[in-house]
Amino acid sequence: MSITLEDAIALEELEKRLKEILPALYSDSYEDVQPVSMGSAPLKYDLDGNVAWNEIWASFCDLAMAGGPPHRGSLLQPASIRDISAAETEYGRVVQELCRGVSLVTGLAARQSDRLGWIEVRCHSVGMAAWLVRAIVMENVMARHDKATLLLPAGPAFRLNKEIKNVITTIAKTSHYWLEHTPAEQKESIEGLLAEMASDKALLEPALETEVASGLDTYGSVLDTIGERIAALSGLPCFKGRYPGWIGVECPSVRRAIWIMRAMVTENILTRREAEVLFLPVTPAFDALGHSDRLLRSFSRLYHLSSVARV
Repeated sequence: MSITLEDAIALEELEKRLKEILPALYSDSYEDVQPVSMGSAPLKYDLDGNVAWNEIWASFCDLAMAGGPPHRGSLLQPASIRDISAAETEYGRVVQELCRGVSLVTGLAARQSDRLGWIEVRCHSVGMAAWLVRAIVMENVMARHDKATLLLPAGPAFRLNKEIKNVITTIAKTSHYWLEHTPAEQKESIEGLLAEMASDKALLEPALETEVASGLDTYGSVLDTIGERIAALSGLPCFKGRYPGWIGVECPSVRRAIWIMRAMVTENILTRREAEVLFLPVTPAFDALGHSDRLLRSFSRLYHLSSVARV
């Protein structure tokens, strides 16, 4: 496929925005990042028998945002209100350990959220919380933010060496790159860019399970429309029922999925991947708000540019 002047300008602008969003460590090297995991670090315990979360990691895998391996192979989501209500004591223990671990590895204040299924982490700024949401979701851990408050998932069935460790590892990894590898001047630039994108067009994020359930008929119609249109414009198969709030698109390769996932950040759309399957967000309100068309325009444009770039 030959490259047009318009395509060349679009790719140059995309490259510029990606470099602006990624930590300085990746400014000239993110195209060389490989999605290879370092393996799981074993738990360490202090003299009181508690997990010494702040002593486990000496280094971290590359950010999934930069093309590194996502921390989890499948999405970790907050537990349902029904499951929490059926196991309140266990839920309280999980939340306590999550908050303790998050505070140890980040130095940020963490507490149980009034919203069941979440803990709250107080970030230094709105921009920090907004950037962390994007980075954490790409690690396949669900996250949201309310101004400078970051929300991370919790559930009564979360196990110490599995889901609890997943949440703490992911915030440790992403906050490390933000706090240690992003200079103050670049943080201001990222915060300005994210604020500019938010004022121009809302962040597209997935519906939670409760939001899907409250608009099930509309949600099914939105999913069908998006799936049919993606298949028509790209010829790629779609998966509509794997996770509430997400539609999966099977890309030709892992490399292509990574390229489009990273590029979607510049469109203010939360995206993640599992192997070569790219997951795009969906809510029941997408059609009514015009978000389905926006999602499809962005995907179509970036899929075209990935072909032009010979990914």
